[in-house]
Amino acid sequence: MDLALWITAGLLAAVALLGGITKTFIPKEKLAAQHGGEWTANASDGFVKALGILELFASVGLILPTMLDIAPVMVPVTALCWILLMVGAMVTHGRLGQFKLVMLNSIYLVLAAFIAGGHLAA
Repeated sequence: MDLALWITAGLLAAVALLGGITKTFIPKEKLAAQHGGEWTANASDGFVKALGILELFASVGLILPTMLDIAPVMVPVTALCWILLMVGAMVTHGRLGQFKLVMLNSIYLVLAAFIAGGHLAA
């Protein structure tokens, strides 16, 4: 079970890192022109960057607390926050009719629930 949690946390951290870098450092106009990034056209630049920074924090929060054995309770807390973020992403993509992205976000949500549940049960 421990190995499965590590692998899942690593995968989700990679997703969060990629999304965080993208939203933080790529201009909003360029994001809006990409499939899946259309929602950024109606969002403020600060909001998009704030989401990116939150995703960067999530990538760290899913791995480092357990790895360093410093406040390991932050891993399930981060996973629960990721679940909330994915609910918002699912609603946003659903409103745009991007149902493949809704399904992808639901997979990320399930992975985060597995991480949260696995760490809270331990």
